[in-house]
Amino acid sequence: QVQLVESGGGLVQPGGSLRLSCAASGFTLNAYPMGWFRQAPGKEREGVSCVSSFDGRIMIADSVKGRFTISRDNAKNTVYLQMKSLKPEDTAVYYCAAVAKSGICSLRGPYDYWGQGTQVTVSS
Repeated sequence: QVQLVESGGGLVQPGGSLRLSCAASGFTLNAYPMGWFRQAPGKEREGVSCVSSFDGRIMIADSVKGRFTISRDNAKNTVYLQMKSLKPEDTAVYYCAAVAKSGICSLRGPYDYWGQGTQVTVSS
């Protein structure tokens, strides 16, 4: 049974940093594309960053380029989203997701498996 569990969200001041984790079970994480998405209240879900399966190619949204970094630890079967220089507009529920077959990742999807999400709030 495929499961994705996010953690690491919380309240942080503008300019601060957080690292989100997504622990995968039921499949080998590096065999499939993985992505991070976010959804703010009243807004559509947005692709933040993703990593492809066979070559580790990374894509990142312009809105977070230079501030967010995606990485994966194959030994821990976990993908991370390191976020720095956080802004109030980064406030959202962050989700990790996986595609059910090997390939190149996309910030638009579709993705087959989703975590439950973790809240990130950037506020002073």
